[in-house]
Amino acid sequence: MPHKYNSDRRAKFPTTKYAVTNWPEYNEALRGRGDLTIWFYERAAGKWSAPKRKGRGWQAKYCDFAIEPCLTLGLIFRQPLRQTQGFVRSLLKLMELNLTVPDFSTLSRRAIGLSV
Repeated sequence: MPHKYNSDRRAKFPTTKYAVTNWPEYNEALRGRGDLTIWFYERAAGKWSAPKRKGRGWQAKYCDFAIEPCLTLGLIFRQPLRQTQGFVRSLLKLMELNLTVPDFSTLSRRAIGLSV
């Protein structure tokens, strides 16, 4: 019943209607919304693994440069970390890059110190 309370003010502004006259361009624009393009530079593959640490503590396998894109893709597509790991793995496989993907627990631990 709430729609009846505002019925006298509902159609206050006329709705604007646009007639589409260029259907092929309009359809191509709608198809273009689904395009996904990801660039991965070859020199970035060299930065994927972390340098050896000289001090005490565990050795990091991945540098922050490898963790950030994984977390960013997970945030963009609103995926949990396990699905993000699989998504990044499939992207690297499609790009034919022989890089290992950080697992979900590594992404979870390393996300604390990063600002994505």
